[in-house]
Amino acid sequence: MAIRKATILIDFDGTVVTHAYPEVGEDIGAVPVLKELLKQEDRLILSTMRSGEKLEAALAWFKRNGIELWAVNENPTQKEWTSSSKIHADLMIDDTALGCPTMFIDGERRPAADWRRIRELLVRIGYLD
Repeated sequence: MAIRKATILIDFDGTVVTHAYPEVGEDIGAVPVLKELLKQEDRLILSTMRSGEKLEAALAWFKRNGIELWAVNENPTQKEWTSSSKIHADLMIDDTALGCPTMFIDGERRPAADWRRIRELLVRIGYLD
């Protein structure tokens, strides 16, 4: 049985879409996995360096894909027990994190997150069934 109601921090560029900043990149397979996490009531926090219109474009991507974010660049509940600016989560998925499975997509210079392998890891460590 999967861990329930986990708080999961996710990056945007190179993690849920290809690297195309300041534009929004192409889908790389994150949508079905993120929806699977939401279905089991996990909370998703977008952690991104985007701001202003660039952040709005990323948020529009989540809305178009039916992925509800619990928060953006903060964990609202941690204010109750700390004033730290570091975002607390049970798990972080970020293409730049050591150990995050990545892949090169045709013609790309930088690798992006490999959601097939990320899902396999989520199952292996108990976040998904």
